[in-house]
Amino acid sequence: MNLSKGFLLALVVTLLGLSATLVEPFLQYVLGAVLLAYVLYPLQIRLETHVSPMVAALSLVILAVAGFVAPFVVVLATVVDSADRILRDADTDSVQLDVLEPWIGEFTGRQVDIVGSGRELGTVVFERSTQAFGTITFHVLGIALALFLVYYFLKDGDDLVDWLHRTVPLPMDIQRDLSTEINDVMWGVLFGHVFVAVVQGIVAGIGLAVAGVPNALFWTAVMIVLAMVPVVGAIPVWGGAVVYLYLTGEPLLAVGVFVYSVIVVGLTDDYLRPFAVDRYAKLNPAVIFLGILGGAYAFGIMGLFFGPVVLGALKTTLRVGLENWSRIDERGVG
Repeated sequence: MNLSKGFLLALVVTLLGLSATLVEPFLQYVLGAVLLAYVLYPLQIRLETHVSPMVAALSLVILAVAGFVAPFVVVLATVVDSADRILRDADTDSVQLDVLEPWIGEFTGRQVDIVGSGRELGTVVFERSTQAFGTITFHVLGIALALFLVYYFLKDGDDLVDWLHRTVPLPMDIQRDLSTEINDVMWGVLFGHVFVAVVQGIVAGIGLAVAGVPNALFWTAVMIVLAMVPVVGAIPVWGGAVVYLYLTGEPLLAVGVFVYSVIVVGLTDDYLRPFAVDRYAKLNPAVIFLGILGGAYAFGIMGLFFGPVVLGALKTTLRVGLENWSRIDERGVG
């Protein structure tokens, strides 16, 4: 390797590192923009046959705000409010502090002041209110950035795909094979896990709401997240609702929720998930489970989707690479 090539590689690595540093604070929103643009791109192609790419992209961004972003923000705010109400509704007055404090002191050997600690905690919360304002501002900027990226991903999607084809040093037929299978993995995860989880969570949530379970919307959101995890699913929540209804003197409602959840909610998982996964991407449940947990830890909430996609893309790349390794070695990039 001559000096010029070494300098060029060092420059590329340095710029990649700096670019990653710039993207990292808003990684959640960048990944969200990629996912949203990926879902909307087929509509972009159809619209471009009737209007300009700019008008089509702008129309789809408006559609995304009206159909995805705004409802998500409203539901999220409602869920947060429900969670806060659950905490506030806890019967803290039933705890006898004058009994609890001596017991803790006897157990730990130290005198404690729960009331005083509560006041100190309130002071800390008040002092950090400015941090909360900063957090809200950060998320508003993140949403604006995501919508901005979605617009340009859609508008310049064809140019981006062409640039990738020119840049990736692989024969075109291998690139098509890779892109086709990775595309199947993306849609398999999107339909087989995200979409099915949303349907399953909503169907189960309807049962809880009809049965009169408190904060049904909050538990619906929890079930949607849990439903993405293989084996676990929404069972912990609706199972807990069955126990709650039975203990509160509603055995008939408890039985009704149990039967509804086993039959109706179970059908969404037994039929929709295998159909979507078998059609698009045959991923082992263990791979899905690892991808969801590892993705959530590495990428946050967007990792619930991108974690399995990364592992599925690795599987595809290994298969395509091994099948074509000798041909690539013989023919090069040509």
